[in-house]
Amino acid sequence: MGKLTYDSTLTADFDDRILAHIQVVIGAKLRRGESFYFSWRDDPQAGDGRSTIWLHPGISIAYKYFGSRSPTLNRDWIEALMATANSSVGLQIVPEPRSPASPSSSAKDEL
Repeated sequence: MGKLTYDSTLTADFDDRILAHIQVVIGAKLRRGESFYFSWRDDPQAGDGRSTIWLHPGISIAYKYFGSRSPTLNRDWIEALMATANSSVGLQIVPEPRSPASPSSSAKDEL
């Protein structure tokens, strides 16, 4: 499990594969100076609720991966995640499409 740390005050655990994909989406939006919500379901051990944060270019975000290898990215999933991020509800984790159209070799390719 990787970790997303928001403004040094909130840490959320995500599977490394999910974290790599949301990092690409968040990075793309923040590079364009766009602010948006990001919501996810909490782990049952954390109360099984839901969390939402407001992402803004001026707020620090850190990504810490459990594994040393970058996951292969699924462009279809990135597009699906970006569609939610561009909506009024903001970024939400959606299921990964079954077959990637053209995966890139690593998360570094997209950053």
